[in-house]
Amino acid sequence: MKGLRLYKKEKLCSATAIEALFDRSVAAAAETRHALAYPLRAVWRQNPGRRADCPQFLIVIPKKRMRHAVDRVALRRRVREAYRLNRELLDRTARTDIALIWVADTAKPYADIERAMRRLLSRINDEPQS
Repeated sequence: MKGLRLYKKEKLCSATAIEALFDRSVAAAAETRHALAYPLRAVWRQNPGRRADCPQFLIVIPKKRMRHAVDRVALRRRVREAYRLNRELLDRTARTDIALIWVADTAKPYADIERAMRRLLSRINDEPQS
């Protein structure tokens, strides 16, 4: 992939992959990892059965935390931009499914989001691949 563009194949859209990522069963919990870097929380797992040979991600901004749709959309854009600019911290060949979850109750400046994103992506990349 060339440039800094965010491609469709990098977005996690598969319902079964998303379900497996958030599955709370004992077997699935052993495969799933998570980390917190306020104001974001990351949940990730290896998905060797996927065709795409790059990490895929999704962004969750809960309505319970951010009541107004305008605020949720703005935060989703900030988080997506932080991921787009810092995704080189990840191994580009790893087949990893990543969920980025907003945990703060208020909107944060972009600098805080980017700092948290760097910490999370470094942590994801440092985890041993199973």
